[in-house]
Amino acid sequence: MALLLLPVLAGFAAPVPALAVTHSELLGDPEMNPKRFANHFAHFRYEYHASVQPVDAFLRSERGDCDDYAILADEVLRRRQFQTFLVHVRLAGMTAHAVCYVEQNRAYLDYNNRNVFFTLSKSGASLREIAAKVADSLEAGWTSASIFTYSYATRKKQMIQTIARTDPPALDAVGRGVPASRLLVN
Repeated sequence: MALLLLPVLAGFAAPVPALAVTHSELLGDPEMNPKRFANHFAHFRYEYHASVQPVDAFLRSERGDCDDYAILADEVLRRRQFQTFLVHVRLAGMTAHAVCYVEQNRAYLDYNNRNVFFTLSKSGASLREIAAKVADSLEAGWTSASIFTYSYATRKKQMIQTIARTDPPALDAVGRGVPASRLLVN
């Protein structure tokens, strides 16, 4: 039986693993697109947090939830001239779920799909269509859906349009996509 000896180096700390990808690398990638973004997160693990994590904490730990992922996708893709908006869907009997809708792709990025071949979930652009598609993917019913913004600087979410499933679609503030006057929180 061979004996494996591992040298012990007194006084040396174990190396800190490098980030899978850094915030700067995501923002500076000239070829960034929604699928490329999702591929960076395929190995990340789900871990719920009561509030949105700082970007570097999310990237360093390689763990997070739908808010962490959707908000970062919105920030990164917007800087690459993609038209995106954040959607928060409240689900009956479950917690809420957040996704990042990408208008050019007519689809949304979903943290639950980051490690499957189809990283984008096709959907119409109306808030109602997105909410229904998200709820169906989770085998749940939805109660309300909101378009929201988030600021890393202030660490605040701002709901800018909300619809209820029980309201007639004709009452939705804007039938499709982002409202005409999007409130940006910086």
